Amino acid sequence: MLVIFIQSCKKELPLIPEKKSDLVAIKRLIALGDNYFKNGQYDSSYYYFDKAKLACNPQKDPLQFIYSISNLATIQQNQGDFSGSETTAMEAMPVLETTTNQNSKWNIYTILGNNYLNTFDYENAHYYYNKALNLKTDQPRINAAKNNMAVYYMEKNEYQKAINILLPLTLKKEVLKDPETFSRIIDNLGYCYFKTANPKAIKHLSQSLKIREKNKDDWGLTASYFHHYFFYAKSNPILATYFAKQAYKKSTLINSVDDRLHSLEILIKNSTANQIKKYAIKYVTINDSIAKVRQKSKNQFAKMKYDSKKTSNEILLLKAQKAKNALELQLQKNTTLNLYFLIGVLLTITGFIYYYLVEKSKQGKIKTSYDTEVRIAKKLHDELANDVYHTIAFVETKDLSSSHNKETLLDNLDTIYSRTRNISKENSTIAMGPDFIPNLKEMISGFNTDTVNILIYEVDTVNWLAMADIKKITVYRILQELLINMKKHSKSSLVVMSFKIYENNLHIEYTDNGIGAAIEKLNSKNGLQNVENRILAIKGTITFNTKSGKGFKSSIIFPI
Repeated sequence: MLVIFIQSCKKELPLIPEKKSDLVAIKRLIALGDNYFKNGQYDSSYYYFDKAKLACNPQKDPLQFIYSISNLATIQQNQGDFSGSETTAMEAMPVLETTTNQNSKWNIYTILGNNYLNTFDYENAHYYYNKALNLKTDQPRINAAKNNMAVYYMEKNEYQKAINILLPLTLKKEVLKDPETFSRIIDNLGYCYFKTANPKAIKHLSQSLKIREKNKDDWGLTASYFHHYFFYAKSNPILATYFAKQAYKKSTLINSVDDRLHSLEILIKNSTANQIKKYAIKYVTINDSIAKVRQKSKNQFAKMKYDSKKTSNEILLLKAQKAKNALELQLQKNTTLNLYFLIGVLLTITGFIYYYLVEKSKQGKIKTSYDTEVRIAKKLHDELANDVYHTIAFVETKDLSSSHNKETLLDNLDTIYSRTRNISKENSTIAMGPDFIPNLKEMISGFNTDTVNILIYEVDTVNWLAMADIKKITVYRILQELLINMKKHSKSSLVVMSFKIYENNLHIEYTDNGIGAAIEKLNSKNGLQNVENRILAIKGTITFNTKSGKGFKSSIIFPI
């Protein structure tokens, strides 16, 4: 996609049509992703979920969009790519805030909590586990969220808090009827009892082990073997070593590399000199292998994303070109018809005036469209092309297994993503009706950063529903232009906006504490010239009050 845009900036940029929703095709892709996931074919599953995500219109297909993202993030998480999984899951956040579907929110919050727990970021793990726990979702998810919170406390060595969560769960009917859930909870409870010297520990650990053996729960058995090892480590080293070996065998069977490494660490610590060498060689071999496999997996998933996105945008561009050609053909036909029409209407002054006004309106729309295309093309060329080129060069020349290079690459990609998102937001369609105020606030809050704080007063006192759409669009674009100007030039740390109705006029006051500018320099900025043109179009006025080094103020007034 990016390469195509960089080449296109040298000529007229075709209009890209709005993405349409094809729910039947999306559901077909999701079904394929689910089927491959169920069969353990995660590469193929990832491919189809990524295609489903790109096919979604997030506003029209929010549940399918979030579901696809949650599966993509889960696959990355299962491959040990916790950072990549976090980044993928975060893509759902803007849509997640607009949906009322509690199960969708639970899935994303739980994935994020697991990522943070696996990377020892306990504060964020607790935050997202708690968000999942407070959702009004179904009982199995509530129970799972409670168990996750208990595991969080176990990782923090706060075993009594974990016991206080797990013990009531063992009495719930739906838990008792579900062997997998019940065995997981009592296994965790038994381990907590062991860490708090409660004699009931072995009863719960043994009961969980029997249930898992009966149900052939291989993943659960691995956890049970580890907990039994720790229980017998001091009192019965021979039995403890037996369970460590069982954990190694089971984790090898299910191809759980992290568990294999963990069990080998235990065996190395508790074996004779002759056995230590054997286990150490296995450990080094597996550890080296998993580093390569995970890096290959990350690169593969990244390439899948890039290829899917590139293909999707190439299709959009082809559709855009087709639409443009059809439009040109239609315009040619219209021109021919207008010539015939002129022969008749030239006999009257009314016909001539009508034709003149129609053509003038068309020219204005074409100029507006052209100006928008040129502005977008310039931003893509000036702000995005160099970043993409340097990132590609970095990937080709650097070792991505290095943590420093990996972080540098992630920072570069984040910068490209932020620039792309900003360009999209600056030129996106503005929602009217009840959604106008939330969208206006979201746009304004998008300029909030660690160094810039934006305060808004009394915006909700205005009856926006009764206001004409053209005036709401004008308010939105003017404030957006002022904030863009602030971000680029003013170096502000504080922005204040206030809204007030007086004598049937809306008064908007904008103030920032930036470096300001001389009036003659201010008048030279195209963005603020656009602001004046917009406000004059709705019979309003705008004034600027600024001096170099003393901040920037603007007062906007127009009839409502």
